[in-house]
Amino acid sequence: MFFEPDKYDHGFRYNPIKACVVPRPIGWISTISKAGLVNLAPFSFFNALSYDPPYVCFSVGVHTEDGGHKDTVLNIGETGEFVYSMATWDQRDQMNQTGLIVEREVNELDASGLEALPSKFVKPPRVKGSPVHFECTHFQTMILPGNKPSSDHHLIVGKVIGVHIQDDMITEDGLVDTLKMRPIARLGYKDYTSVDSVFQMEKTTPEDLLGKPQAAE
Repeated sequence: MFFEPDKYDHGFRYNPIKACVVPRPIGWISTISKAGLVNLAPFSFFNALSYDPPYVCFSVGVHTEDGGHKDTVLNIGETGEFVYSMATWDQRDQMNQTGLIVEREVNELDASGLEALPSKFVKPPRVKGSPVHFECTHFQTMILPGNKPSSDHHLIVGKVIGVHIQDDMITEDGLVDTLKMRPIARLGYKDYTSVDSVFQMEKTTPEDLLGKPQAAE
């Protein structure tokens, strides 16, 4: 099949786009307003961009049909800080609960039964029980215009200034144990997945390709 996204002519009940780029890490983002109101929300358009120095990005949709901003966008605009906490299998239900859009005064950590941990450099709290936290400062926000106001997105890029990794998630060889952490990720529709198996491949070198037939274009 082929379709043009702007024409909405795919013929499916649900748009398949989000099911075609998977799995997507979940950015579980905590922020705090200038007035001290804490917010925690998960975003399935999230990833790391670089590592020296490290930057991460996530995309936030709007809150209302007329394009009103979500608390995460408002808070980062006010304070310039946020924290990423890794969402895992053990906290999948709480992660899902924090995705509910509620009044600005509601602290999603408290409402979902989560505990907060203090951060070292920034004011937003970390999520206790999450094996990895990135403390971030705001670098840049780009507006991704939608075909209607309710489809606009804010692409937020942050610089990682502090990294927390739970000690028992590090192997004796000094590697992060992904299987032990069991992070979860978003698929399409209402589907999620978790990391419960890994495999390794050595990086291909130019010498590996010498004498081998080239793939057809």
